[in-house]
Amino acid sequence: MSSETKSKKTKADKKTVTLPPQEPAQPDVHQRLSEKHYRAHLKTLHAQLVDLQRWVVETGQKICIVFEGRDGAGKGGVIKALTERVSPRVFRVIALPAPSEREKSQMYVQRYLPLLPAAGEVTIWDRSWYNRAGVERVMGFCAEEQAQAFLRRLPDVERMIVDSGTILLKYWLEVTPEEQQRRLEARIIDGRKTWKLSPMDLKSYSRWYDYSRARDEMFLATDTAWAPWYVVPSDDKKKARLNIINHLLRHIPYETLPLPKVKLPKRQKPGDYKEPDYPYKYIPDFLAGLDAKV
Repeated sequence: MSSETKSKKTKADKKTVTLPPQEPAQPDVHQRLSEKHYRAHLKTLHAQLVDLQRWVVETGQKICIVFEGRDGAGKGGVIKALTERVSPRVFRVIALPAPSEREKSQMYVQRYLPLLPAAGEVTIWDRSWYNRAGVERVMGFCAEEQAQAFLRRLPDVERMIVDSGTILLKYWLEVTPEEQQRRLEARIIDGRKTWKLSPMDLKSYSRWYDYSRARDEMFLATDTAWAPWYVVPSDDKKKARLNIINHLLRHIPYETLPLPKVKLPKRQKPGDYKEPDYPYKYIPDFLAGLDAKV
């Protein structure tokens, strides 16, 4: 091969090839967050939630957090993670039962308004007034005209809530049909979860697309600038919980207030006190003799 041929070949080898633009890599939905990493992240977020709690109480803030989604979407787990390390007197969880006969005769939002937060409170809604746009509409517990009227008027109601100084955050947990099926089947066979399965869950499972249409119309009518919907993919429960807590912490303009210096006082001396010879009824140690690793 001549030197001229070699030179041409070398230049051809070094030629830059322009590739078409690549789509960004999609996250692997099957790669679940490990328990170790989940607990580490959650511990950090719990400390921030305690800071938020102090700010809410000391400044008299009002925060309202709404969780909606299909049965099995993971609302209960998110709420448990959110409230695990804060005071139930500040973070109040609201999960209303079916309305009574008296409540059915009232203006629809009337049963919800007294439960909105006062100064120094955070209300967390495990389902909310949006029942009318979802389960009531799909399952025929209200007339279609009532559902449509609710969707037309609700943005004005939420505008009044926000204008009163309340921070309103609305989350929709979105689960896939396959994951919903897996979770509902687990409720059938897992003795710890059987209480979660209701006849209504089974009916809603069979009407997936009716709920999809109701969700779409609900978003169209109530996803407003003053009270937007935030959608959370929840097939990975751990990631969903961390993402929601991160999101709400960043959408509430709280400040970390300085902590007072605390020192335990000296404990009093026993003086003439003596431990009584009393036959206390101690509970048995059921773990005695068992392998500590079990």
